[in-house]
Amino acid sequence: MPSTFRQAQQAAATLLSTLPHASAELEAALLLCHLLGKPRSYLYAWPEHRLTLPQAQAYEKLVERRLHGEPIAHIIGEREFWSLPLWVTPDILIPRPETELLVERALHHLERVASPCIADLGTGSGAIALALATERPDAQIDASDRSSRALAVAAENIQRLAPGRVRLFHGSWCEALPQDQHYDLIASNPPYIEADDPHLSQGDLPHEPVGALVSGPDGLDDIRVIARQVLGRLKFGGWLVVEHGHLQGEAVREIFQRAGYTAIATWTDLAGHERITEGCKAGDDHPA
Repeated sequence: MPSTFRQAQQAAATLLSTLPHASAELEAALLLCHLLGKPRSYLYAWPEHRLTLPQAQAYEKLVERRLHGEPIAHIIGEREFWSLPLWVTPDILIPRPETELLVERALHHLERVASPCIADLGTGSGAIALALATERPDAQIDASDRSSRALAVAAENIQRLAPGRVRLFHGSWCEALPQDQHYDLIASNPPYIEADDPHLSQGDLPHEPVGALVSGPDGLDDIRVIARQVLGRLKFGGWLVVEHGHLQGEAVREIFQRAGYTAIATWTDLAGHERITEGCKAGDDHPA
């Protein structure tokens, strides 16, 4: 006789616990919810309901895909970010929880700015742009990406979650944005992994686009380009906020300083790692 929901989850969690860095119980529940087309509350409400034989077989196949290393987000086609259910594919970087700190810092700098102009460079799934659009409905938001496939994913997410709220541009960093537009804040989660970093063969990374992960020998090539480009696209008193690797804080602060930013600061994520660095374009309220 096929298993109950609870039994099926427990068996799947036991198997998934063999994966490094996996949240076995959560992933077992997410896969079952995906199969049933139900929210997690349904599993808690009806733990003794039984899977049909076809459902049990389909669930086994989903678990097997995860055991072979396929990211959970790719299997279910979705990842939550800032409480938004984002559609994800292998064409984009899977949104990470630590990137929510970037959104928090951006919102902090925009607290006293009415109808701000914002840009998101390398938007991928559109996670950052959509989070900001959700919190600041008065904002004009532009987002760029050099990958047309990534922009297709972002366009789908925007249409579902915030239609008409974000303009998309195809191209590299600021070069893709309207040339006559200047911004109150520009945010970016660019590639920042070193080309020979062993982590590229671990976890979800082998399944994600290399172009969204790797940025030269020291992982900082794109941040250097962004820092140079953005200063000329910010309004006076505007901010650049970027995510980077947890060992790159000092190097990124130096890049910002050389580029001419002021009020440079680095913020740590929940694990205590330096993760977000920000800098201001000097103006009346932010003297050099």
